[in-house]
Amino acid sequence: MALENSAFSSRPESLSLPVPDKGEEPVEESKEDVPPTGVFNVSEELGHVVTTEMSTPPQPPSNNSLSFQAKMAAREAQANQHRKKIQGAGQERGKFGWARSKRKRQRYVEKDGRCNVQHGNMRETYRYLTDIFTTLVDLNWRCSLFVFVMAYAVTWLFFGAIWYLIAYCRGDLDHLEDETWTPCVNNVNGFISAFLFSIETETTIGYGHRVITDQCPVGTMLLLLQAILGSMVNAFMVGCMFVKISQPNKRAETLVFSRNAVISLRDDKLCLMFRVGDLRSSHIVGANMRAKLIKSKQTQEGEFIPLDQTDISVGFETGDDRLFLVSPLVISHEIDSRSAFWDMSQAQLEKEDFEIVVILEGMVEATGMTCQARSSYLAEEVLWGHRFSPMMSLAEGFFDVDYGAFHHTFEVDTPSCSARELALAAARLDAHLYWSISSRLDEEKWEAPNLTEQSPKPTDLESVSGKEGGGPAFIAGGVTDPQDQSAVGEQNGSVATDQSESEA
Repeated sequence: MALENSAFSSRPESLSLPVPDKGEEPVEESKEDVPPTGVFNVSEELGHVVTTEMSTPPQPPSNNSLSFQAKMAAREAQANQHRKKIQGAGQERGKFGWARSKRKRQRYVEKDGRCNVQHGNMRETYRYLTDIFTTLVDLNWRCSLFVFVMAYAVTWLFFGAIWYLIAYCRGDLDHLEDETWTPCVNNVNGFISAFLFSIETETTIGYGHRVITDQCPVGTMLLLLQAILGSMVNAFMVGCMFVKISQPNKRAETLVFSRNAVISLRDDKLCLMFRVGDLRSSHIVGANMRAKLIKSKQTQEGEFIPLDQTDISVGFETGDDRLFLVSPLVISHEIDSRSAFWDMSQAQLEKEDFEIVVILEGMVEATGMTCQARSSYLAEEVLWGHRFSPMMSLAEGFFDVDYGAFHHTFEVDTPSCSARELALAAARLDAHLYWSISSRLDEEKWEAPNLTEQSPKPTDLESVSGKEGGGPAFIAGGVTDPQDQSAVGEQNGSVATDQSESEA
């Protein structure tokens, strides 16, 4: 392992892996410049990964006169320019050198949360009728309104036809002018009047003009049957409409996700991050976040698994997946050895074909129903080396959230290597610092015995003269005056030795 300039004054707080911009050409430095101290090169071991401590390039002077909207617009333009560079670099070349755009991946889950899956060739359609209530609730509004109207119209027409048939069979229609004749239903002289009587009976209006008499037991039984079935139809259809109106998935319309996900350093570790927010003042109780990686793979046995789902940890072990969603939050996934992005670098990200599905679940505070909001990010929607712009500020007595900056990101210095290579560079740097410091301690430890072995032993005459005449006294590590004997002995961790004490 190639180690250069191993003498470190102090351990660096983090690794700095500078990534040159694609649009800028490298500038050759003059040989007269003094190289920066503390350079640690592991290029021979990691190839293109070089860990250095370099001075931060000078930043252009900030213009404080610009407004917040102007700064956000500048950052958005810069991000769009960087995105165009990435898309241009990812274009393939055709047979004659013409640029050919990369085929866009078909989404598994749309940005609005709708699952892009259609079920076909289903032969057991009777299963939908066994759960007719859920089937009616899952219909779109046009079909639901049609079913709602037809349910009442059909029952009214059906019972109206029966009432007309009873009047026709009993001969009530032939004795309309006979005052001595007692009909089954008074004032029913045709199908229209029978239909009106059916509506009045089922809706319990009861205008009083058309009434049933006690001379028709068949009509009495039919009246009871229509009243019972009418109540059932009312309960069923009103329940369907109420559930459809108060569906919790409509609450998901006010739960928003950021347009892009970002990858950057957080606490010296690469993290995949996205932002989620709630536009309503009523909160989501017990909000929980989950994430899935949708990517096709092939097993070792040769089996091809399309759209394989892999869990992406967003803090399940630490409890960070349980959110208090009062203000917008940035959800972070630490790319460690258990992550699916452990071996993915910036160059590999531009070539990958995957989809990240994020799911937010919780209970609606107003209704108590469980709500689920979904969104997804394709590989080209993951920005490497970006970070979300802050959108919260402190106002007079409250915190102000600016949703105008919800989707804004800005570029930050981020290494282009994978998380595995970054961890390997950090481990080798720690090992280098450990062995360099331990070797220094060993050298200082053995310096004192070497000096004592090289110094000549005192004779009896010198020791006696040193005792009587105040001469020099020997200590472990050198010769000092008697006045400074105690102080130097404490500093060197030794005790002054006197001839009389040695003889005693």
